[in-house]
Amino acid sequence: MAEEQTIQDGSSSGQSQKIDNTLILERVHIHPLTSFDEANFIDLLEHSLSLSTFEKKRVIDAVPNLSQFQIDELIKVFEDERIEFRKLMPTEGETIKGLVMKARNEWEQLKVIYIEETKQQSTQSEEQKKIDEMRKNLWI
Repeated sequence: MAEEQTIQDGSSSGQSQKIDNTLILERVHIHPLTSFDEANFIDLLEHSLSLSTFEKKRVIDAVPNLSQFQIDELIKVFEDERIEFRKLMPTEGETIKGLVMKARNEWEQLKVIYIEETKQQSTQSEEQKKIDEMRKNLWI
């Protein structure tokens, strides 16, 4: 069910990479205080028309620390939002289509943000390993 899209990876070779919601699902997957359908939660969040990219990122980053009540309330809010926007479709269809396109583009931006964060974390981890190895070799 994960949506895929091909994007430029920014390298000079022009290679493309496929990204989907897997990276985001991995971040939401760790939630020791709660029990919920992560894929449904991500789908609701992805298609929210009222939250910005950074608000969605804040929600994703906060999931591991949210209570069951908070998760349940977020799901309810996202479901209610969908219902309300569907009710507005007959009269505000063009506006809502614009919001859908904006949300879709922002979700892709969010994926890129997480890809960059993952690369940065990997680089930092590699650098720390090198430092630890140098210390070990120098008996520090």
